[in-house]
Amino acid sequence: MATDAQRRSLVVVGASAGGVEALTKLVRTLPAGFPAALVVVLHVPTWGRSVLPGILDRAAKLDARAAADGDAITPGCIYVAPPDKHLLVELGALLLRRGPRENGHRPAIDPLFLTAADAYGPEVIGVVLSGTLDDGAAGLAAIKSHGGLAVVQDPVDALYEGMPNSALERVTADHVVPIAELGMLLVDLVGEPVPQRASVNNNDDPPPAGAPPELDANPSMQAGDAVGLSCPECGGALWYLGETGSERYRCRIGHAYSERSLIETHGRALEVALWTALRALEERAGLMRRMARRARDGGHPRTAESFVGQAVELDEHAATIREHIVPRALAGELEAAGGE
Repeated sequence: MATDAQRRSLVVVGASAGGVEALTKLVRTLPAGFPAALVVVLHVPTWGRSVLPGILDRAAKLDARAAADGDAITPGCIYVAPPDKHLLVELGALLLRRGPRENGHRPAIDPLFLTAADAYGPEVIGVVLSGTLDDGAAGLAAIKSHGGLAVVQDPVDALYEGMPNSALERVTADHVVPIAELGMLLVDLVGEPVPQRASVNNNDDPPPAGAPPELDANPSMQAGDAVGLSCPECGGALWYLGETGSERYRCRIGHAYSERSLIETHGRALEVALWTALRALEERAGLMRRMARRARDGGHPRTAESFVGQAVELDEHAATIREHIVPRALAGELEAAGGE
């Protein structure tokens, strides 16, 4: 058994709001010569240039850099996802892809975790830090199901507890620790031997048998069930995918959502739709009043009265949306998302 033993060689870390502070504290506690690579996704805007690699490089005893496509995964290095690119893992290397947004983000945490689980199996440690909503929860479940370790920042210790809480709801974490203890925990964990992987995923394997024909347009799509929902970004049908703990919703284009992220994204689309309806009603009422004035000036009082009546009715509909429907709808979305 000892001859088959390997060490954990990859730590993948996901963070969002409050993540810069958490990551900075984490890397400060990692010793020089840390025998694993850290690959980091922090939710950042898709434009501009991320300053996180510089912040971490100044704070850490390790080399921190922005990840580049094709980078070899080297122990003792910290790789940070750049803006507007998903950071993926294959055996021994990193990939950057400008694929569809997942959970409303690019870069997103789930693609990193899912690909790391596939490529490294029990040799990977997944870490979820401070953030809102639930990006990373499905990926952490995949890491766990492939034999890797799941580590979560203690929600009480996190600046934003949404992501840690979501991860703990979906995954039985191996360790839940405050950020001050995480560095030394990782040092201990990467030093532990793990059984050698029986095999490595082969990207040339055929797709699962029985995949619905509607999914054939995208070979990366897996078998699943249509859920009767449309993708908030492209309007395509969403399909339910995943194994226990890593369930997600995905459209043919490739936009993917966890449940809470889907609620949040649908909530933004709902808000836009409601304001659009309100604007259309008020504009139509204004047009009716203009037509009423012209009818009155032209000597058609009955027609003018009809237009005024329609304008009043439209005003009432608009007031109902503004005063009752919009506040209730938005309050419902916030409640469903946990107020995050």
